[in-house]
Amino acid sequence: MGTFLFDGIVFGPVKSRRLGVSLGINLLPDQKKICTFNCIYCECGWTITPETESRFFPNRKEVYEALSSRLSKMKMNGEIPDAITFAGNGEPTLHPDFPGIIDDTISLRNKSCPEAKIAVLSNASTLNKPEVRNALLKVDMNILKLDSAFDNTIKILNQPRIKITSSEIIKNLADFNGHVIVQTMFVRGIYNGRIIDNTMPEEITEWLKAIAMIKPEEVMIYTIARDTAAGGLHKVPAEDLHRIARQVEEIGIKTRVSE
Repeated sequence: MGTFLFDGIVFGPVKSRRLGVSLGINLLPDQKKICTFNCIYCECGWTITPETESRFFPNRKEVYEALSSRLSKMKMNGEIPDAITFAGNGEPTLHPDFPGIIDDTISLRNKSCPEAKIAVLSNASTLNKPEVRNALLKVDMNILKLDSAFDNTIKILNQPRIKITSSEIIKNLADFNGHVIVQTMFVRGIYNGRIIDNTMPEEITEWLKAIAMIKPEEVMIYTIARDTAAGGLHKVPAEDLHRIARQVEEIGIKTRVSE
């Protein structure tokens, strides 16, 4: 089994390790990954093309109609999702109508399944855009990535396709004043002949400092569960993930582990 891409706007619902029964929304093109990062562990594979032009994206009306239809069918069948989650084939906040789509989704959720949470899984690379930040402030679960506090590790692990630093990411996360969930992928292995391990003591020490600065409402830590873009990567054992989680909890922040 290899990496995969989503072939529609709405997918699932799927059983998520972090979000329960999650109805997914893919704002990126069918079978085409568009992202500002090129993470070596991505389950969608490599970011091959850099295009972000709006012609590649489903339009706001298409997203609205697809979600409205699926929620109506689920409601008729007595199915209520725990979450409506923006994820899919890359970075969802790259969609030019992302703020409006968030407003539409909140309206549809309130009508069809008010108990469901709206979540966004983002790599935190577009937070310098006020319209993106304001949209994320509206959702229930604003889940943003921070895999390391070291620039060199981010360059290897996340391979940004834009100019961004760890200090910039950390500052932008802190600017949410607590209305943010930090997600961190812990992984070990070898990539291009270099050892990669963001669970090493120096990594965890600096990452914890960043978490303390950000003061998120929650931290989600996890490791790889599916095939990855790069070979040679390995899951981090559950006992190590729980050890890291205990260190986060010692600074007073709720932590969830997905093994």
